[in-house]
Amino acid sequence: MGAVKLELHCGSQRVDGIVVDPEPDWSFDALVSELNALETKLATTSTKPSSLNKTTSRGNEIERGRTFKLHAHEYEMEDTESEDDDVNDDRALVVAGKRITCDELYLSDSDDSDVMSAFEVQPYLMDEVEEVEGALFELTHEHQLRVKDEIRSKISVLESALVNESQNATSSLLRVEKYKTTRQELDKKFDTQYQRRIAEELDNHLTAVQQDRERRSQIEERKIRNDAANEEAKRKIALQEEKKQQEKAKAEAEAKLRAEEAKQAALEAERKAVMETKRKAAMEAEKRAEKETIGNSERVTSGATQQEAAGRPTDSASSLSNVETKKSGNVCQAAASALNLEHGRLQKLTELYERNQLIRSSSNKDYTRHENHIFRNIKTIRGSRDSVRSKASDLIKLLNDPQYPQSISVETFAKKVVSNAKAPGSAPFASAYVIVLVTSQVPHAMDILLAELHRVCPYTVPKHMVYKKSTFQSKEAYFKSIGYWEENGKMESTEDYLQRLESYVKMYAALVQTEIPKVQNLHGLQHGWAWLARFLNSLPANQYTAVSLDAFLRMAGFALFRRYKSQFLKMLNTISENFLVDLKSRNAPELRKTIAEIQTYIEDKMFLQEPEGRSLQTNLLSKECVVR
Repeated sequence: MGAVKLELHCGSQRVDGIVVDPEPDWSFDALVSELNALETKLATTSTKPSSLNKTTSRGNEIERGRTFKLHAHEYEMEDTESEDDDVNDDRALVVAGKRITCDELYLSDSDDSDVMSAFEVQPYLMDEVEEVEGALFELTHEHQLRVKDEIRSKISVLESALVNESQNATSSLLRVEKYKTTRQELDKKFDTQYQRRIAEELDNHLTAVQQDRERRSQIEERKIRNDAANEEAKRKIALQEEKKQQEKAKAEAEAKLRAEEAKQAALEAERKAVMETKRKAAMEAEKRAEKETIGNSERVTSGATQQEAAGRPTDSASSLSNVETKKSGNVCQAAASALNLEHGRLQKLTELYERNQLIRSSSNKDYTRHENHIFRNIKTIRGSRDSVRSKASDLIKLLNDPQYPQSISVETFAKKVVSNAKAPGSAPFASAYVIVLVTSQVPHAMDILLAELHRVCPYTVPKHMVYKKSTFQSKEAYFKSIGYWEENGKMESTEDYLQRLESYVKMYAALVQTEIPKVQNLHGLQHGWAWLARFLNSLPANQYTAVSLDAFLRMAGFALFRRYKSQFLKMLNTISENFLVDLKSRNAPELRKTIAEIQTYIEDKMFLQEPEGRSLQTNLLSKECVVR
């Protein structure tokens, strides 16, 4: 609803420091009392009486008839239409022209200052009104008060309703929250039950799947066992057949060998008979010559006597020369024990070759694919434990394959291992690991492999052939005897031969020093120690033996020192004091590099450092193949 505001028709709203700011909801009696109080205050507190007489251009004439006006200002309301109606009624009362006259009150029009210049107060602020108008005003005032009371009561009712509604809304919200909480707990409970049911179903499903897998695994295992049993039966049958064939071949070979031995015995007996006949004839001729010499000694002239005397020393010199030739006919320098071992291994290799030749001639089966399979496994050996394990396992299976005679598989294995040793990218330590693992399952393959190695490289015996013109027809024949290759009628260079010789000795040295826990090396470190002792005791110091010794020390010196300690150091002292001295005495330019390498190896104590490649790279191999 609107409010009634009393405004003064003057230039300033402040008079002597008093602000005219009537309350908008004052009653008529309150307004009258307020005006009387204002009049009294102005009369008593005025300090400038002369200013009250100040006039404008019209002189000291007091302007009468000026009045207060009651105006109703419009305010934005948010109440109901009844409140708007009350405001309209108030505005109607104001518009009706009800004026409060102040005929005796003088208000100055001057704008010179904020304080009123003069203000005259009359005893009466209002004109006298009639009784009817006063009653009408009172009725109007009572009506206004009644309307206000009704409005206040309605507002109170509305406020109570609003409070009740707010309380109801709060209660409803609490009930909703409680329902929400209860519902969440129920949903959580249902979710837990559902998850538990899902877990149970999943567990049952997994159990069923596991049981099904176990059943399938059992079926597969039974199938594998049955297949293995069948394969084992087939293998036994094949082994029996192979054994029969081997026995047959052995019998044929023995028969052939006996025939050869009988033939050789006959030839030897014939040769001995011829030699005995020649010896007897020579003795008879010598006796006859002596008799003739004694009977005719008196008739021999002095010249003849001198010639005969000169002729006898010539015969003696010729005889001594023959003796020396026979003594120097042994061109092989090696320890007797090493030669005996070589002879036994080469004999086994020869017997194996003859047996395989009989098998190939008696059978139309092609073994090329099997041999290529063995060679591929050997060729792809690398210096990692995973490669060593897989290749050794595959080679053991191939050597024990019942579809192929084991003798042919072993021969192929030995040849391919030795052939692969000379390849530039070969890994001698990895190959040695494979050899030890394979020969631990197929023991007789070790002697065949060593015999093949002795055949292509005599320095692995160790053995050295001395060149003698009386023994070798030419230099080429000598080179062939120590392992030189001949291609297209041309002998290979010494540099190529020494490079291949070094590769063979490195593989042999890697083999003797390989030690695998729980796996027996049939040609272990004790054989490497024996090789070094025989080498230093029997072989001369030259270019071939120097290269062989350097390669052997670099591969096996680390393991030999760990095993033999001070004894190995004594060996090194022997090499420094004897072998290297002999090499230096030759004063050959091609020996300088090898001499420097051996001397550096000993002086720098390189035997304390583990050679590169000795420890396999990855950890995929089983613990049996770990280097200790």
